[in-house]
Amino acid sequence: MRSLRSILLTGGAGFIGSTLVRQLLMRDEVERLVVLDSLTYAGSRENLVGPDRDPRFHFVEGDILDLALVTRLLRENACSGLMNLAAESHVDNSIERPGDFISTNIGGTSVLLEAARSVAVPFLQCSTDEVYGPINFPKYADESQKLRPSSPYSASKASADLLVQAANTTYGQDVVIARCTNNYGPRQHPEKLIPKMIYHALRDEPLPIYGSGQQIRDWIHVEDCAKGLIATFEKGHSNRIYHLGAKFERTNLGIARSILKQLHKPESLIQQAPDRPGHDARYALDPRLALIELDWRARIPFRSGFEEVVRELSQNLRLG
Repeated sequence: MRSLRSILLTGGAGFIGSTLVRQLLMRDEVERLVVLDSLTYAGSRENLVGPDRDPRFHFVEGDILDLALVTRLLRENACSGLMNLAAESHVDNSIERPGDFISTNIGGTSVLLEAARSVAVPFLQCSTDEVYGPINFPKYADESQKLRPSSPYSASKASADLLVQAANTTYGQDVVIARCTNNYGPRQHPEKLIPKMIYHALRDEPLPIYGSGQQIRDWIHVEDCAKGLIATFEKGHSNRIYHLGAKFERTNLGIARSILKQLHKPESLIQQAPDRPGHDARYALDPRLALIELDWRARIPFRSGFEEVVRELSQNLRLG
């Protein structure tokens, strides 16, 4: 098993990253946790309130494209591993500004791999189910599924994954990839579907749904995902891909209706919007390998987890 003794976590001020911070600090074997984040709009120090009082936690504001900085942090902290969660992740933004995604998701991953290689530490890449493109019902993608990304975002993540695998083939680096389905949970950025729908519903504003709203996504609670990332880093075979999925599939329209029902708002608030280019109909991962080799599976039931998250996010968005 790989060691969690001293970890450099990139993107730790984001939604999934800040949850991973909390999960790592619950582990006694973690002696030092260094978070590197450039604090773009999707990352916030507020996401780290609480963990930042732990003496093992150290925050550094900086860019993953800065090779000298990343290498220095790995050396100075005698890191036992690097977990890469830094990414541009919103598909709509990738359509408008693909260059940002190429720079961060591809260029940044390349820099991090080089730094990890120079000090010989294991590398975890957090990826996405979107690299496979649409998966027709009732099929599920396994880890050998052909990559067919549809958006600049998913193409940049697929490219990064290929760089990670090439680092193992070419240099013998110890690398592992976790591909995750749609996360939901506390501290999620308002641009994402669930908090966006809650925000509009609380203000009795139209809830914009792309196209028919029949796009299907598999939803996993962010705490389950974070635990899966730790299991992947600790136990995953080098140069292997693991799927972190929950098999809780819902349509985007169904998500909107569930939010309105819980907030006691009328479904008439749902408003059809023109569909975005390259909008995939369904993502679906087969997580069996993670269960077999990592002894991991999603444990938080969607219904109870979703209702709790809607309550928490609605309270925070009311206050905001």
